[in-house]
Amino acid sequence: MRPGNKEGKAFPCARTPLRATPSPRGTPPKTPMTKLEQYYNKFHEEHRLATRHGLVEFNTTLHYIEEAISLLRHCEERSDEAINNVNCHTASHFSSLHPIKIADIGAGTGRYSVELCHRGYDVTAVELVKHNLEILRSKHENIKTWQSDARDLGFLDDQTFDITLLFGPLYHLHGDENKLAAINEAKRITKKGGIILIAYVMNEYSVISYCFKEHKWSEVAQKGGLSPDFHTICTEDDLYDYVRLDDINRLNKAAGLERIKIISADGPADYMRRELNEMSEEEFQAFCAFQLANCERPELVGAGSHCVDIVKFGG
Repeated sequence: MRPGNKEGKAFPCARTPLRATPSPRGTPPKTPMTKLEQYYNKFHEEHRLATRHGLVEFNTTLHYIEEAISLLRHCEERSDEAINNVNCHTASHFSSLHPIKIADIGAGTGRYSVELCHRGYDVTAVELVKHNLEILRSKHENIKTWQSDARDLGFLDDQTFDITLLFGPLYHLHGDENKLAAINEAKRITKKGGIILIAYVMNEYSVISYCFKEHKWSEVAQKGGLSPDFHTICTEDDLYDYVRLDDINRLNKAAGLERIKIISADGPADYMRRELNEMSEEEFQAFCAFQLANCERPELVGAGSHCVDIVKFGG
């Protein structure tokens, strides 16, 4: 099965091995370039998030990053009585005397890192693919950068960041064990009471777009790529691993995470690429407003190509 369609999106299930885990110091061992690295060397993530369908995802996600930051700031300002509230019980960790510290794990070429840096936040970016990291570093922004695997962030101290973004690694990590390794590392480096935003690629979008829209159902079914209820069956040889909301809920329970909210980051945008490109600027802005107004609706969250789970933990 080919690794993706003409616009670079991979569908179930492209046969590509995961990369080796790097050393604790954040520098991966020298190994031959994997197919996943080859994929990202060709796939222009920076361009994807600048297209109209990508901008829907990017702007929606930024809105919720800012909302998470506002929640932390709001907790700082609450009285001692309000600090006992479930959302604010560790507000003392988030002093207004220092800028919000954000970890962008799986930062890619830095689309989110650079924007958040420009907004005045203290950003640390971690990216495994050397090609992506070189692009990020070439922008010469005030961003601390590391090359490493999301499952091994030993070079970052415990409880360092107010906000942690995990926006790419779980697309490619297969099985609960690998996903939980990345989630638990994100949890470790985040301050108690901090907020983690975790992105996933969704099962139904991949099945509809690849199996049915591109008429690949028979091919995928013959290879055993679908369960009887049409959940994709991917292995560690596959490029992407697609999930449903039930899968995300199971991971949260195992990791001890409490959901603040979950959103469809792009809603119907990935299904409507041609239509979005045909819209006038005014109509496109109306669509973006529609997306922002509806992205939390439970009946829509699992239907888009990406969702972002906004979670917190203990304290």
